[in-house]
Amino acid sequence: MLVGIIGCIVPGLPGVPVAYVGLWIAQAAQRIDFSWQMLLIWGIVTIVVSVLDYVVPAWGTKRFGGTKFGVWGSTLGVFVGLFFGAVGVIAGPLIGAVLGELLGGKAMREALRAGWGSFLGLLCGTILKLICCGLMTTALIQAIW
Repeated sequence: MLVGIIGCIVPGLPGVPVAYVGLWIAQAAQRIDFSWQMLLIWGIVTIVVSVLDYVVPAWGTKRFGGTKFGVWGSTLGVFVGLFFGAVGVIAGPLIGAVLGELLGGKAMREALRAGWGSFLGLLCGTILKLICCGLMTTALIQAIW
């Protein structure tokens, strides 16, 4: 579970899926008995949060006035940023959105606004992952006690 929480911040480590695997490991240890409904719900939450992690920066771009160029740039920036570690994961969507908007003919000010939206979307996604992992960890601790 701790690795899952760390993975919410460290790039390349899928935090929420790792925490979900932690629930299954605890279940397999036969010391804890989670209901199948709980494991199913957490599985669905894991999938949704994992997808949102890639979608939210693009949504933030759009929300802050970005066009389809900025949204595509932000989305590509998420994936390209993965190859550049923590800095790339943070800067990738922002730079991608700005470059996309500039290529689409927007002025620098408007492009930077769209990039800011992408950064805020990334921040919201990280907070969402941390909340999810925190709740899974809480469920595990409650089951242990």
